[in-house]
Parts: sequence; C-alpha cells; structure tokens
Amino acid sequence: MATTFTLNGKSQTVDVSPEMPLLWVLRDTLNMTGTKFGCGMALCGACTVHINGEATRSCITPISSVAGKKITTIEGLSANGTHPVQQAWIAEDVPQCGYCQSGQIMSAVALLTKKPNPTDAEIDDFMSGNICRCGTYQRIRKAIHRAAGNLPANLNPRNFGVRRSCRRFSDVNLSDQQRFEVSHDYCSHFESP
Repeated sequence: MATTFTLNGKSQTVDVSPEMPLLWVLRDTLNMTGTKFGCGMALCGACTVHINGEATRSCITPISSVAGKKITTIEGLSANGTHPVQQAWIAEDVPQCGYCQSGQIMSAVALLTKKPNPTDAEIDDFMSGNICRCGTYQRIRKAIHRAAGNLPANLNPRNFGVRRSCRRFSDVNLSDQQRFEVSHDYCSHFESP
C-alpha cells in the first residue's frame, strides 16, 4: 500500500506494508540511517523522530499512521550540523559512544520548542524516555541549557542530581523479569555522581 508523507521538507511516497514501523521505512526503504534501532518497544528513545513537531518513537509507529504528516529526522534538523542543539551537543562534548544521540537530540529539540527555557526538572521529565547507556545525562542537560541560552555561569556537574528515567518502565506492560533486565541494564546509569 502506498503511503505519502513529508520527510524533512520533501514529499515521499513509499509502497510498503501499512504495518511496517516508520523506523524501518526510514532506515531500510529510504536509507535514512540517522534514526537508530534500540529496543523496538519504545522504551529507549534511540528511534525518536518528530511527527508534526512531536517527539515520537518510530519503532512502534506504523507507516500507515503518518500518511499526510510531516516527519523530521536527525538528518532534517540541518544539512551541516548547525542547528543550535547540535552545536550545543558539540560544544559540551555530549556523545560518548554516540548511538543514542540522534534520539536524544530530537527529544531535546522537541523540548525546547515547547519550553524555550526549561528548568532542570523539566529537562529530566521530558528527556526521561531517552536512555543513554554511557550515562552522559549531565552533559545532555548542560547542552540543553546551552542551546536554550540559559547555561548557569557557576555550573557544577555534581548539581545535576538523580536521573529519573526508570519510572517510565512501570508504565509499560512488561513482565517482572523483563522489567528487572531493563532496570539492571539501564537504570544503574541514572544514579547521582
């Protein structure tokens, strides 16, 4: 079935199964590999794109649901990495392995669109669905403040506190064993320095 949508400002039509996740359409059909596969269950945020300006997990979004909508991927933020959030990420040396960063950046852009000067608590809450296995949360928060133009002059990385992403796992229909495995793998990175 053909589905037409706008991708990074250009009309696209794909002829794939209507249930095919948007992530795989982007990566396999359109060769847009900036959006990453992380978990396939909308738990990690690596696959985050914008659909009509909203941060959305593309791994669970059927292509049929985006017909007629505007999709922005990491490749669509700027042709040469000059988007303010991308520049803040570079300035703060955020990435470690870098795998989750396109999803982190897409979520940060969505946050700053809604809240141009977010507090630490607002950043923590909005970004809580994005997991970084390398634990770069302090640098992510600092980069978001930099992009917002409200980076505190007396910034001390030890003031960032506890990352609160783990609470979102209770909202997902997982078995106790699955929840333990996710918590064990990811939540240990959310502790205070």
